[in-house]
Amino acid sequence: MPKRTDIKSILIIGAGPIVIGQACEFDYSGTQACKALRAEGYRVVLVNSNPATIMTDPELADATYIEPITPEIVAKIIEKERPDALLPTMG
Repeated sequence: MPKRTDIKSILIIGAGPIVIGQACEFDYSGTQACKALRAEGYRVVLVNSNPATIMTDPELADATYIEPITPEIVAKIIEKERPDALLPTMG
C-alpha cells in the first residue's frame, strides 16, 4: 500500500489503565505502532493515562501526554497538536 502523503502527524490513544496480566500485550502493540509509524516518517503524538507503560517512554513518540483519556482532554490535545489522523485504543 502506498504511503499517504496527506498525513504527517498521527495521534495514538493508548489503552489507559489495564488489568494485571494484560499489560504485556497492550503495551507491546502500542509500542510497536509508535515505532512503525515513526520509522515511516510520521510525527507521532501519544496520549495515555497510564505512566507505568513502556509506551509512554518519551523516546517512542514525538509528543507524549500522560493525561486522563476523556473526550475533553483528548479534544484539547487535538486542538493543540492538530494531528492529521487518529489511531484509537492502540495498546
